[in-house]
Amino acid sequence: MCGIVGLHLRDPGLYPRLGQLLEGMLCQVVERGPDSAGVAVYGDRRRCPEGYAAVSLLSADTEKLRKRFPDAVVTEAGDTTVLAAPLSVEDLVAALPGERIVGAGADLTVYKGTGHPRELAATYDLAHAQGWQGLAHTRMATESAVTPEGCHPFSVGPDQCLVHNGSFANHATIRRELRARGVEFDSDNDSEVGARFVAQRLAEGEDLDKALRALCERFDGFYTLLVTSADGFAVVRDAIACKPAIIAETPAWVAMASEFRALADLPGIATARIYEPEPERVYAWQR
Repeated sequence: MCGIVGLHLRDPGLYPRLGQLLEGMLCQVVERGPDSAGVAVYGDRRRCPEGYAAVSLLSADTEKLRKRFPDAVVTEAGDTTVLAAPLSVEDLVAALPGERIVGAGADLTVYKGTGHPRELAATYDLAHAQGWQGLAHTRMATESAVTPEGCHPFSVGPDQCLVHNGSFANHATIRRELRARGVEFDSDNDSEVGARFVAQRLAEGEDLDKALRALCERFDGFYTLLVTSADGFAVVRDAIACKPAIIAETPAWVAMASEFRALADLPGIATARIYEPEPERVYAWQR
């Protein structure tokens, strides 16, 4: 049992409140996953300035990074260090061999760590985050150890994230197949296999809808997934749909959560269209 929340803002007037709203959603699902928490924020130009790329690192030497990248913005948040520099995503990643990179993009900052989700939200300074989209995850570990590497979200492609509630029964088989194709893994978490699968399909030119349909065909197990990219976000559930999920939409925003109470305080919720996503149907929204 884990907790998922996501918020995609349509109204630019709400961009300054992204973190405040997302933190409120996260704090309503802490009981679903007290082991750890991770957050992804899109569009916060204080954390990743325009024309910069950002990488999120675990166990990084921040003083060394500041010396190597004098023009960079370097921030520490618990287990995560975010480095934003005036380089392309590819060049910044290539300049950091041997580092544990858990997120990279031109519009994305990722934070992961173990501990109580409420405390981690404060560590990430989530309440003051700004932007147009964000997601958060609280974890109750079942498939792998409670470590920062095992936390969600899994961000294994540029400006991409995946969070997962459930378990993949055949993840070991698919992991072997992906490794045979040269894909490397950072953890033993079954959710990372799903993230790597989707990232590879996107890199091959598929859109998010098609990539998630392929995941439904290939993966066995029980799951609710929220996947975000630089274009928007998507939600999909398995064929049985036993893992909870609820979606709410207004002209100002789209939100998804594991429980309704995570949506209850969003502005305009009283007039929102609220529904439960159907099994194996991909729901996607773009900017």
